[in-house]
Amino acid sequence: MCGRFALNATTDELIREFVAQGGRPQDWRPGWEPAFSIAPTDLAPVIRAHEGRELELARWDWPKPTNRPKGPPIINARIEKLTGAFWRTGFARARCLVPMTGYFEWTGEKGDKTPHYIHGTGLLAAAGMTRLVDSEPRFVVITREGRDAAGDVHDRMPSFLPTETWDEWLSDAPGDPGLQQFLTDASEHVAGTLHSRIVDRRVNSVRGAGPTDPTLIEPAG
Repeated sequence: MCGRFALNATTDELIREFVAQGGRPQDWRPGWEPAFSIAPTDLAPVIRAHEGRELELARWDWPKPTNRPKGPPIINARIEKLTGAFWRTGFARARCLVPMTGYFEWTGEKGDKTPHYIHGTGLLAAAGMTRLVDSEPRFVVITREGRDAAGDVHDRMPSFLPTETWDEWLSDAPGDPGLQQFLTDASEHVAGTLHSRIVDRRVNSVRGAGPTDPTLIEPAG
């Protein structure tokens, strides 16, 4: 799964990396500074298709089904279930990219968890879905089976996409089993490039992890 992530980039850097390549400058630029502990229900940038690519801030909290009003926020969607009833509409019409520089996973027993920071060499783009809830954008991260360095830590990981596949993912291509397989195959390439390191246990607590503290992603001393 993916329950916390980092995004060490400014708004301008995100515009250059994700939006400018889509061929459309953006007039409105949401204020964003590097954050090293983005947790469920926090706001974070996402990229969606809108006359090119557009950057917006969205809340990491997918609306719950009416028969499940309580419980923790819905933050992940399993790639294997994208064509099922709950995710079908978002998969077909509301795909997005979620920029990250890395994410956190934990190993060990409850009360004695070891945090791992899993990252690449630069900005990563996780496949996601977004929708409006009472005029507020929300998003969810799509996860896949863990593999390589990420799989050594957890059996699930975000579905990261290489640059050359972004347009296809953000296009109006139908959300069918063919696109589901495309996402599975494309995310394989990025999964094999990731690395993992143990970081300080301060990140174990959302309250104790100041989101602007860059030492949260540094190797544990």
